[in-house]
Amino acid sequence: MRKLNLLFFALVGVLMSAMSVMAEVATPAVAESAGNNNAGLYAIAAGVGFAIAVFGGALGQSRIGAAACEGAARNPGAAAKIQTMMILGLALIESLVLFALLVIFAGLKP
Repeated sequence: MRKLNLLFFALVGVLMSAMSVMAEVATPAVAESAGNNNAGLYAIAAGVGFAIAVFGGALGQSRIGAAACEGAARNPGAAAKIQTMMILGLALIESLVLFALLVIFAGLKP
């Protein structure tokens, strides 16, 4: 089995080194007419990246809300302080999500 793995990785290495040989050399005229073919991929990557940021922010906000409700139920006298800290935490998490949105749209190439 070990020899088979070694043979497989050697074959992959040889094939990967041959890819640059088969690459087409772009002339300046071809490069200008080609344009940016990856604009759609940038948009998809931005959407997926922002979805991940929103998902993480929603999980964090739900955990903060659950912990605040549990803390206020256990100690009603400290509910005002817990609510203040909860709102501060929610604002910080939401600012991180908005910052992710800003970074994603600033990184998109036209």
